[in-house]
Amino acid sequence: MGLTLEQAIARVPFLANARDRTTTPLTGGITNLNYRIDADGRSYVLRITGADSELLGIDRDVEYQANLAAGKLGIAPEVVYFIQPEGYLVTRFIPGRPIPPEEMARPQNLKRVAVKVHRFHAEAPTLKAEFNAFAAVESLTEASRRHNCRFPEDFGWLMERVHGIEATLGRRADVLRPCHNDLLNGNFLEEAGEIRILDWEYAGMGDVFFDLANFSSHHRLNEDQVRVLLEAYFGRVTPRDFAHLKMMWAMSELREALWGVTQTGISTLNEDFQGYADLWFGRARDALRDPHWDEWRKDLSRHG
Repeated sequence: MGLTLEQAIARVPFLANARDRTTTPLTGGITNLNYRIDADGRSYVLRITGADSELLGIDRDVEYQANLAAGKLGIAPEVVYFIQPEGYLVTRFIPGRPIPPEEMARPQNLKRVAVKVHRFHAEAPTLKAEFNAFAAVESLTEASRRHNCRFPEDFGWLMERVHGIEATLGRRADVLRPCHNDLLNGNFLEEAGEIRILDWEYAGMGDVFFDLANFSSHHRLNEDQVRVLLEAYFGRVTPRDFAHLKMMWAMSELREALWGVTQTGISTLNEDFQGYADLWFGRARDALRDPHWDEWRKDLSRHG
């Protein structure tokens, strides 16, 4: 059983003992409830996590570890308290502005994102969980079946393509890095000229190409924009890296679709999760039917 907002506040000493405190709900989240809390001249965000979120692949201790590290690296809002064992985070409130997708896709912003993401991949400590796109798809599928959720008629074909990608790429990356794994547009803010990345609940040791593909997919980047992102991240663009990103793009979209399917069975929030799933299944189909697929598979067999 989760805590109420009042119970959660009572567990945070500097909030519970504040002489002057106001609380404002924040919109935008579709898994958790988030609140801005202004207390004694300072502003915070308190996240009350959704029920059964472990079925979505979330480990709250790892989220805390990742957000704590990202805050110290200047990538995320700093963690100021962690409510245990419930796993509720309190972070500094960022007085920033959203960056619309069309603005984020400009070359200068793609380069800024690449720098932030690369810094986390390279400098964050080893996280206590692994994120594997193939395992995530399997886990979400199993959770959805247990909750009698609805799958598209061509789900068998989609999973055949997943097995093909797995055969091409291997089950896991050769080198695992700390990754965010949920780089949708709503998880970025700009504060005083700096990009900050929010919402680290899916963080884990993973394939950096999943992060790059996940960001690219959510922002609907075209091929030229993908190349800008890859060059900013790696210093060059190789056919092999481009192909790796495009295959992980499809995996990202399938994971997104199955996340929505699972939410239809477990979430109590008033959101159209089935519509969300249908949207992402459609995008995954388009990615898997790309006429360059065989070319990318050949590129992945080459080095450099």
